[in-house]
Amino acid sequence: MTSSSATSSALDEETARAELYGLLAALYYAPPPAALLAQLRVAVTDAPAPGGFLEEPWRALVSVARQLDDAAIHQEHHALFGGVGKPEVYLYGSHYLAGFLNEKPLAALRGDLAELGLARDEAMSETEDHVACLCEVMRYLIAGDDVAVANLTQQKRFFGNHLQPWAVAMCDAIQQHPRAVFYAATAELTRAFISVELQGFDMLT
Repeated sequence: MTSSSATSSALDEETARAELYGLLAALYYAPPPAALLAQLRVAVTDAPAPGGFLEEPWRALVSVARQLDDAAIHQEHHALFGGVGKPEVYLYGSHYLAGFLNEKPLAALRGDLAELGLARDEAMSETEDHVACLCEVMRYLIAGDDVAVANLTQQKRFFGNHLQPWAVAMCDAIQQHPRAVFYAATAELTRAFISVELQGFDMLT
């Protein structure tokens, strides 16, 4: 592999990471828009290199998206994560780390976001420890233009502090719910992606 092709491959991988974080953020934040689901249903399911760790969970998610209509997916999102009062499944880091919402993990997260020069958009209905918000931060740390913030060191630190400690427990909770179909597949892809990210960051030490 030449130097230019190696650089191109690395850039492609970073773009793919950022896009997957963006997709997960969109799927978890709200019932997915019709346009997003339409794109998911026609997505390529064969990985460039056969046998990739994410290939099977990605194929499974696309397959489930093709089997269900938009209304069924929207209803599932509401059943699992919505409703008035306590949701069936929590998507907030504080719940898994402290047992309650708006606890110390959220305060620590807000401190780290401030150090990165980031703050919650007042238009957002969710707190910063919602998994969708954290995925968006990771997407920015990968694809952002400010190299002082958007770099591997910051990615590893943020991931290790705010996603790694609880994301798998969230995936477990989703997959154990009897109504989870589309989101069971989403959780499996999330679990696999978290594992890949963890392995990648471990290689930096």
